[in-house]
Amino acid sequence: MPIDYNKYAKNWKAISRFIRFYRAKNRCEVCGVHNYAVGYRENGMFNPIAGNIYSDMIGEGKSYPSLQPLTYSEAKEIADFENEWDTEGRKYIVIVLTVAHLDHDVKNNSFFNLKAMCQKCHNDYDKEYRKENRSKRKRQTTLDFG
Repeated sequence: MPIDYNKYAKNWKAISRFIRFYRAKNRCEVCGVHNYAVGYRENGMFNPIAGNIYSDMIGEGKSYPSLQPLTYSEAKEIADFENEWDTEGRKYIVIVLTVAHLDHDVKNNSFFNLKAMCQKCHNDYDKEYRKENRSKRKRQTTLDFG
């Protein structure tokens, strides 16, 4: 779901960057997966590309031999290549860290209220909140058109 940055603090991108790259050290603070890691999910678990030193580094979101973090475009190119050649039916993905507001209030940017999460952990965390909001909207629509 795209972010409407108008609802966020003017410095949200800097706050988000600090949480993801410095505090969380480029890893999901829930499951530990690396930002821009390439791999696939099986039974809810992320399986990074592995098998040789080059692949092991990519599975950790790093380029080889420099050990610098991959950029999203580099990781996406690798995932696309793997998807093109995979014969096992796997769907290779790129992990992208997001920052969750633990109380769901985008104006509360206390560092205690923010957590770096991969897409899966963020969606799992928000699942009940979204379900409640859908129910509220449905009840409101029913009242409006009763």
